[in-house]
Amino acid sequence: MAALAWLLIPFVAAIGAGLWGSWANRTRKARSDGPELDGYARFREAMERTHSRT
Repeated sequence: MAALAWLLIPFVAAIGAGLWGSWANRTRKARSDGPELDGYARFREAMERTHSRT
C-alpha cells in the first residue's frame, strides 16, 4: 500500500502540472506581440539615431 502512495504522488503532480500549464497558456493565444514589437522598433530607431551622430 505504501508503494501505491508513492506512485500516486508523481501522478497527482503530473495532473496538477498539466492543469497549471493549460491555465497559464489560456491568455497567450488572446494576446499578440504587437506592443512588445512596437517598443522594440522604437528602441532600435533610437539606437540607430544615437550611432549615426558619431
